[in-house]
Amino acid sequence: MIVTLIIVCEVGFWVLLAAGLAARYLLKRERLGLALLLCEPLLEVVLLAATAIDLRNGAEPNWSHGLAALYIGYTAGHGHRTVRWLDGHAAHRLAGAPKPAGPPRYGMARARYEGRVWLGTLIGAVTATALLLAAMWYVGDPGRTTSLAAWMSGAWRIVFFHGLFALAYFVFPKKAPEQQGEQTVLREENAHR
Repeated sequence: MIVTLIIVCEVGFWVLLAAGLAARYLLKRERLGLALLLCEPLLEVVLLAATAIDLRNGAEPNWSHGLAALYIGYTAGHGHRTVRWLDGHAAHRLAGAPKPAGPPRYGMARARYEGRVWLGTLIGAVTATALLLAAMWYVGDPGRTTSLAAWMSGAWRIVFFHGLFALAYFVFPKKAPEQQGEQTVLREENAHR
């Protein structure tokens, strides 16, 4: 049941996102579009409630409950950035707004960008860990919750390896091609302020 609900929430996320952006840019109904976009966090609340009810009704804590916590954590850490990115592209394609700037490609501007993305992963892991700890406390039987503890360690492994990836951009910043030089780097830094 939980896996099906995760799939329904993911599909619902994209449906609400498409409907919100269509209302905003095609129908020119800004408030309706915003209302639809603000409904997206309700999907995570439904998933959280369903997971708690499933555990309360005596379901054995398993990988699906851990996956639900990671899904909610990912949405908490990266959902806003995803919506903002898609909103910028919808505004460009549907409303004639300027094309949104992509991520910086070179130097410390890219390193700072990767650091911000890593912070989203960190927020996701903290959220997932809090939910998994709450589920373990709720079940109250350490012998039945070992699979949930494994999902926590998995979340922190992701944070660790993503952190190494982001750190590599600080330690070994990618240099702009010589013909573009500092002008490209300065332009990218100004575009992301």
